[in-house]
Amino acid sequence: MTQTPQIATYPQIFRFWLPLAATWLMMAVEGPFIAAIIARMGAEAVNLAAYGVAFAFALVAEAPVIMLLSSATALCNDRISYRRLRHFSIALSLAVTLALALFLLPPVYDLVVRSLIGLPAEVADLTRTALFFLLPWPGAIGLRRFYQGVLIADHNTRRIALATMFRISFMGATAIFCYLTTSISGAIIGALALSSGVVAEALMTRVLAHQAVAALLAKEPSPGAHIPSYRDIANHYLPLALTPLIGLSVHPMVTLFLSRAPNPVESLAVMPVIYGLTFVFRAVGLSYQEIAIALLGENKDNYPKVRNFAVMLAVATGGCLTLIAFTPLNRIWFEEVSGLTPTLAAFAATPLQIMALFPALTVFICFQRSILIVTRLTRPVSLATAVEAAVIFLLMFVALLYLPLAGATAAAGAYVIGRLVAVVLLQRPVGRQIVKEYHG
Repeated sequence: MTQTPQIATYPQIFRFWLPLAATWLMMAVEGPFIAAIIARMGAEAVNLAAYGVAFAFALVAEAPVIMLLSSATALCNDRISYRRLRHFSIALSLAVTLALALFLLPPVYDLVVRSLIGLPAEVADLTRTALFFLLPWPGAIGLRRFYQGVLIADHNTRRIALATMFRISFMGATAIFCYLTTSISGAIIGALALSSGVVAEALMTRVLAHQAVAALLAKEPSPGAHIPSYRDIANHYLPLALTPLIGLSVHPMVTLFLSRAPNPVESLAVMPVIYGLTFVFRAVGLSYQEIAIALLGENKDNYPKVRNFAVMLAVATGGCLTLIAFTPLNRIWFEEVSGLTPTLAAFAATPLQIMALFPALTVFICFQRSILIVTRLTRPVSLATAVEAAVIFLLMFVALLYLPLAGATAAAGAYVIGRLVAVVLLQRPVGRQIVKEYHG
């Protein structure tokens, strides 16, 4: 495979980061686009709420396969390791698909969604139907992430961006076609569009990874190289899977809180729109994590510029969302772009303002994680994620019992405070590693 050149200048960092940033930003467009389609159909509040709940459960189903990208990048070094990790990825993708299917069985679904979460009946019924259309989602995500890791190991990030463009185009075409030619519910259109898009992307990623796969299949293990067994792969992967699993499990708990807090239908309706907008800016930080890992791993002298670039990204993303949240741009986004009614747009303004700095915090925590991953001190990453989730749950519980806040407003505050606590918690081990590895 080709070797990545040493990257030290800001223009080189920017060019290396841009394809992955474009990939994340294109994925971030999905949420607002589908929410805008749903908002322009009948029964917008119920359909937006059902779509938001279904998407939250789909994210949890997806969580166990997200880190296949990192594992493929790290472990696919030759013919044997590629085949073993491919088998592992296929098995894991099938397992999460089966788990989602079992969740949709009436006894299980009714216990969790109707009894525990307490969703209104009309939202619960529509959510279950939407989840049926999302069944291909987690498995397709798993295989896509695996082949994306193969492409990154081959230093071919532009092909990842190309596959994502294909996904967005296919998703958009499906949503618009269903909107114009069918009378099915908006939540179902959203779920169908998401599933069709990610399946198309998985297939395209496999096609674009053909050369990289052929190179791996032609490469024999190096003499004396450790060939990972399936047990080794599992031991390597399971700790990595913990962080996104904990993080994404927050969303169903937030849904539980929103369904029981004041203004439940309004809160459930606007949170997907708010989350979609913030994700557009948070995607910048999420895409930078792997870039920072690559650059810091290549040369410790890259640290100052990698750090400074992260600060610039944090200022830019936080500043842009703040500008939208605290100016009439928020009304334009919610009403004109997202299609919310003036009442729902006004309801969404305060939660968005609370979350204005969330993208900047995302950049900071991704930079912190990159330092810990490069220096192979990964336990604090999972610990901080667990603490963040615990803080969010605690604050939502307190708000539900003692604070007369709308659910969306309380949830927005809990998200921001939880992320801030995680950043502060990581700073101590990160600081030690910086002194040890970069200033020692």
